[in-house]
Parts: sequence; structure tokens; C-alpha cells
Amino acid sequence: MTDDARTKRTQTLATAAKAKSQAKTAAAEKAIRTLVKRGEPITFQAVQREAAVSHAFLYNHPDLRGRIERLRAQAQQVPAPTPPADEQSTLVLALTSQITRLKKQHREEVQALRDALEQAHGENLDLRRELDRGGRSSGPC
Repeated sequence: MTDDARTKRTQTLATAAKAKSQAKTAAAEKAIRTLVKRGEPITFQAVQREAAVSHAFLYNHPDLRGRIERLRAQAQQVPAPTPPADEQSTLVLALTSQITRLKKQHREEVQALRDALEQAHGENLDLRRELDRGGRSSGPC
């Protein structure tokens, strides 16, 4: 292979690699914008999935990496919205009512299990007594 052919081939490969990198960068930027519009968390995994690029690509591009890290940090600093006081009290009442109902149901189920266990113990005792009586009176067959 001549030097001219080798140089041309190298230039072609470099141009193709640069175009591929630019396309991936554009896809990652578009993915970030899409995730922001949807209100989804900006993470390396989310951008990777949305843009169909690798983690290594995102980590190896300082601009993209910095942008993702900044957006991720901003999202972690924003506190979750708290419902208004009247909604909180309604929620507390609803949950308190549900807890009360579940406690009553639990007590009833425990009592039913205790009653069943007591009955089983009684039946077990009756069967042992019957076995003891039958074992002494009949002898070997």
C-alpha cells in the first residue's frame, strides 16, 4: 500500500469516527433535553438508555459528563413538594382509619387462629387418649 493510499484511508477513518462521535454527542444532548421535558431524573443510565450510547462515551466527554452531573445534583437539591395542610390532615385521617381497621382485622384473625389451635390441641388430646385405651385393650393383632 502506498503512502498516499494509507494517508487517504486514515483520513477517511478519522472523518468517519469524528462524524460518529458528533452524532452520539447530538443524540446524548437530545436525550437530556427529552428527559428534562418529561420531568425524569437526569442520570448517566437514563441518558445512556435514551440516546443509545455507552456509559464510557458519556463519561469520556467532559461537557456531557459535567452537564449530567450538574442536572443530577440540581434534582437532588429540590425538595419533594409537600401537600397543603388540609390535604395532610385528610391523609392522616384516612391512614389512621386504615390502621385502626387493619388492627381490628389482625386481632380477629389472631383470635380465630388461637381458637383453631385450642380446638386442634383438644382433638389431639382426645386422639391420644383413644390410642392409649385402644392400645392396652386390643393387644397385638
